[in-house]
Amino acid sequence: MTVIRRDPHAPHCPPIDRERELIHVDCASHTYPDGSVGIHGMCFSVLKNEIVALCGPNGSGKSTLIEHLNGILTPSEGEIWVNGRSITGGEQSDLWKEVGVVFQRSDDQLFAPTVLDDVMFGPLNMGMPVDEAKVAAMRALEAVGAADLVHKLPNYLSGGQKRLVSIAGILAMKPKVIALDEPTSDLDPVHSERIETLITGLRERFSISVVIATHDLDFAARVADRICLVKNGSVFAEGTPAEVFYDPALIADAGLKVPQVVRVYLEYCALHGIEPHDHPIRLEELLFVLRKNPKG
Repeated sequence: MTVIRRDPHAPHCPPIDRERELIHVDCASHTYPDGSVGIHGMCFSVLKNEIVALCGPNGSGKSTLIEHLNGILTPSEGEIWVNGRSITGGEQSDLWKEVGVVFQRSDDQLFAPTVLDDVMFGPLNMGMPVDEAKVAAMRALEAVGAADLVHKLPNYLSGGQKRLVSIAGILAMKPKVIALDEPTSDLDPVHSERIETLITGLRERFSISVVIATHDLDFAARVADRICLVKNGSVFAEGTPAEVFYDPALIADAGLKVPQVVRVYLEYCALHGIEPHDHPIRLEELLFVLRKNPKG
């Protein structure tokens, strides 16, 4: 696909791929009680078996959009469709079973006495018997690599451990989509890498589509299939990482900086006076390109 530029004043957003679309946000707007605009004319979609990154600076509307995906917030204008049904008119029953949200602050999500109780909460709310809920919770904790925390108190976990348990609590309900708000923010490098590996594994192991809200373009470049640039409450451009991140003017328009791999490659090409025909995104891709053509 080529980079798609969105007009926030357009009356409707056509679907990207009707056959694969799980979520479709059609020109949605939301104004908070204090009059501030969270999103405006927002066009966005999530496809089956993809990882899509919402990239924009703080205050661009990423978190507000995520809170619309499972009905935490509802749009004042526009339509939102999830798995073929409109949720704009209040048809939101059991929506949390289909779209799970992992908040930026794990403390907003964890509340039960133990990790096991917390991860079991969703399955129990879905009507699972206690024994089945416990099995679902343990499988989810094992999937995120946190089974050893099962009897711990959430309040005494590290930030990275809390993030893993929060993801397990959503995964235990087997949703079709998981949306994560700044999933690696404030984490040490080890837990950031674990979260990154986990995100790619959610699609590969469980066929779950993943939405990531982040201003970390290096992280987005490593994990995402599609990049949606957000500013002033709207997605104004989207495309593959190789397309979007190799348009420095587009990234600057979003108020961001190109990923480090892209910056290194563009500087390398400028130094050697060559055209950047290749578009490496990940470090291993950059090394391959440089080895293939070490003198430019």
